[in-house]
Amino acid sequence: MKEVYDKWGLQPTTKDFIGHAMALYATDEYIGQKGMAKDAVMRIKLYAISMAKYGKSPYIYPLYGLGELPQGFARLSAIYGGTYMLNTKIDEVQYEGSRVCGIKATMREPRDDGEVMSFETKTKKIIADPSYFPGKVQVVGHLLKAICILNHPITSTDNSDSLQLIIPQSQVGRRNGEYCHCSATTTGMLISQTYISRLCPPHITSAPRDIILQLSQP
Repeated sequence: MKEVYDKWGLQPTTKDFIGHAMALYATDEYIGQKGMAKDAVMRIKLYAISMAKYGKSPYIYPLYGLGELPQGFARLSAIYGGTYMLNTKIDEVQYEGSRVCGIKATMREPRDDGEVMSFETKTKKIIADPSYFPGKVQVVGHLLKAICILNHPITSTDNSDSLQLIIPQSQVGRRNGEYCHCSATTTGMLISQTYISRLCPPHITSAPRDIILQLSQP
């Protein structure tokens, strides 16, 4: 992506806007990585299409809470033949060599006849929480969060009810950028701030993950 930016002679602030606000990269590492230009262009294209489709913002938000997101995924998956097993315990993830091939599972509640149902199913791919694969995953970073309550609107935002505030890593001297979602409340502005921090050195056994702050500024 560096060659693309250099070809068009873009300024650092323009690169920051494109890479962090439009392509939503958390770091500037994509600029020097080989083969990232296509990915970056597709992200920018998605941003532009979304902006043209939804009006003033490229983002959409569920009206009835974040629970609508997995519900929407469930409906879409069902259209393409997905099967859901609720209240099911995964007993074993099966492999053929180094590749996953299926699972063994048990229904947590017995059937009407009192029998507990255990079964096996085959698959080529599993998408799951890391807790299902304790021996195959490792921590590579931490997501740090802070919630701030202000008693005044945020300056230079035209008193908007909601907004996305993105601060590129180069402007805050961090290894990752900061992303803030701001929403108006009856008492002022609620800021949900998120930034990604690299994992502490191996000899450090703990690091903060979730931080909740309540601040009041004059």
